[in-house]
Amino acid sequence: MTTRDWSPASTSRVAGQLRRARKAAGLTVAAASEACASAGLPIPATTITNLELGRRTSVDLGEFLVLSQVYQVPPVSLLFPLDTEPTVEALPGQTTPAWDALAWFTGETRLDHPAPEGSPREVLDLFRAHSDAVTTALTSARMAKERRRKATLATDTGRRDALLDTVAAHEELAREDRRELHAFRDRMRERGLTPPPLPDELGGDEPSGEEQV
Repeated sequence: MTTRDWSPASTSRVAGQLRRARKAAGLTVAAASEACASAGLPIPATTITNLELGRRTSVDLGEFLVLSQVYQVPPVSLLFPLDTEPTVEALPGQTTPAWDALAWFTGETRLDHPAPEGSPREVLDLFRAHSDAVTTALTSARMAKERRRKATLATDTGRRDALLDTVAAHEELAREDRRELHAFRDRMRERGLTPPPLPDELGGDEPSGEEQV
């Protein structure tokens, strides 16, 4: 494929995925157009049709993002369809496995050494680590809550006492995970970064929320 052909071919690949996603969502072109308008960016039905039929050799970034939202498909999976394309020409003249292309796009390529502090990759990895910490804190909080629920429902005194013993351990673990999460967020702020909002289950960012389970 020549450099001149690469851009239209990439658009064609994306357009094919958009058409596939629209059909999987059970939307007609007219319905998709209406949904785009409701999402904040009117996209005429003729535009969607022309894109899907290859009459357009480029796709507007805004249109691409809104259509992805309307079809409920991650935008990156439309760019690099892992389930239909074993390889893609991610850049002119550079054909790679679809996963490698996707990992390059999302910053998930393997590194031999940690990325330098302050580099785009290091910041990306930091936010990913924060997301993992949120998941850990949520999991432990939900487990502790479920253990307490079971203890409350137990009718046998011995079983209830045994369950309450495990509840205390799970609640302490949940508090520790939450403390670590808040400490992580404090370190992010010290670097001038803004952590994403926490789920309500984790009590928000107020220090008083740290001890709630």
